[in-house]
Amino acid sequence: MEMTERVKKTSDELSQTRTDLSAGRTLMSADRSLMAWIRTSLSMISFGFTIYKLLQGFQQSGGELARDNTPVTIGLFLTGLGTACIAAGIFEYLHRMTLIRDFYPVKTLRAPLILAIIMSFFGLFFFLSIIIQLL
Repeated sequence: MEMTERVKKTSDELSQTRTDLSAGRTLMSADRSLMAWIRTSLSMISFGFTIYKLLQGFQQSGGELARDNTPVTIGLFLTGLGTACIAAGIFEYLHRMTLIRDFYPVKTLRAPLILAIIMSFFGLFFFLSIIIQLL
C-alpha cells in the first residue's frame, strides 16, 4: 500500500495561502457586483430604447397616445436611468478596488470594468440618439 505524504506547512505559509484565497474571493465578489450593475443597466437601456422605438412607430402609423411626447419621455427616462446606474456601478467598483488595494496588490483594470465602460458608452449613445431626434 502506497501512501502519499502531505507536506507540512508552517503557520506563516498557511496564513499567506489563506490571505491569497480570501483576496481572490473578495475580488470575485467585486467583479460579480459590477456585473450585476451591468446586467441591470443594460436591461434598462435596451428596454427604454425598445419602448421608445415601438411607441414612435405606433405614433407614426397613426396610433393615438395620451401625450405626443410619451415615447421620448419613456425612452429618455429608462436609457438615462440605465446609464446613470452603470456609472454608479463603475464608481462603486473603483471605490471597492481602492479599499482592496490598501490590503492586497491588485490591478484595477479588469475585464468587468472594461465591459462596464464600453456599456456606459452604448447607454450614452442611445440616450443622445433620442435627444438628437428631438431637435
